[in-house]
Amino acid sequence: MSRFVYADNAATTPVSEEVMEAMRPVFLEAWGNPSSQHTKGYEAKELLDDSRARIARVFNCRPDEIYFTSCGTESDNWAIKGAAHLMRKKGRDHIVTTKIEHHAVLHTCAALEKEGFRVTYVDVDSEGILSLDALRDAVTEKTALVAVMYANNEIGTVQPVAEAAKIAHEKGVLMFTDAVQAVGNIKIDLSTLGVDMLALSGHKIHAPKGIGMLYIKKGVRLENLIDGGGQEKRRRGGTENLPYIVGLARALEIADARIPELELVRQRRDRLISELTKIPYSKLNGSQTQRLAGNANIGFEFVEGESILMWLDMAGICASTGSACSSNSLDASHVLLAIGVPHEKAHGSIRFSISHETTDEDIDYILETLPPIIERLRALSPLWEDLNKKKQKED
Repeated sequence: MSRFVYADNAATTPVSEEVMEAMRPVFLEAWGNPSSQHTKGYEAKELLDDSRARIARVFNCRPDEIYFTSCGTESDNWAIKGAAHLMRKKGRDHIVTTKIEHHAVLHTCAALEKEGFRVTYVDVDSEGILSLDALRDAVTEKTALVAVMYANNEIGTVQPVAEAAKIAHEKGVLMFTDAVQAVGNIKIDLSTLGVDMLALSGHKIHAPKGIGMLYIKKGVRLENLIDGGGQEKRRRGGTENLPYIVGLARALEIADARIPELELVRQRRDRLISELTKIPYSKLNGSQTQRLAGNANIGFEFVEGESILMWLDMAGICASTGSACSSNSLDASHVLLAIGVPHEKAHGSIRFSISHETTDEDIDYILETLPPIIERLRALSPLWEDLNKKKQKED
């Protein structure tokens, strides 16, 4: 292995040195329980309150609208199930979402369908962008919740969340967005975005795995997902994971401060897309412009994505075929199928998700390494052989 290039930041990110340094004293010194009524407990409670306030400043919301969870999936479950059960008491039993949501949202909606809720899965266009007219048509007087992800984890498409929230609120419907991929990539101001709930996960922004957050707008009383003690204002039981909460606060501050630097990431992404799509029978999946700065999802015909990944890995390059949460599945990506990519072509797509740490030399190495891999794999493909035979006959 000549070098190592990590281009799978949408799956997870390493914990940064700054975050580790912020967490270290909490592990070693401020290890008290924030609920304990003594000096160690008060010390921990002060750190907990300070972290909540710092995160609120990042998102321009109230500290008491911030609730800590274990991950983005828990936050998604709490927001969707909590809102659905709340609104059913008001005679609303209908949920509207999109066909390209993360499985944490889709599987939660499927679980609610077993409870008798009705779910409408709205189509997206060929770039993965939600049609606001289709959303408006889907929302009825019986709708309890609209759930639209801020940015797609596979193809990077950014959705019109603020506009979707307006449509939802016109009919008294709660609005939730899974912002796991958007946080750190898009400046989020919760005082103007208009959503009632927003979920995020720490390990996507250089905080540890095992810490997430759910924003719940003041006045929205979701049903609890986890009952227990009086933590999180009695809305989420369980002793708070204080070191990770402190780490999350620091990671969010750093990510927010670095958003202006994303233009350089975007330029490197565009070079990657431009050069890779010069490979014959390759295509960008998703929007050319309305996408996350670090996301490049390219489909290569006549090859399997898993084979590409294996060869990339042997060359020291980490990438993905899509969501890490479904990487053990042999099914084609539901996101790619939803934007109209044929089943056989969906299996040949690779997602590169780069970051501030990705260098020009890293991009050079990907561009130097991948084309020969595609050529080598196509030489072994019967479909590629059939295509060449067909071309020869036409000539």
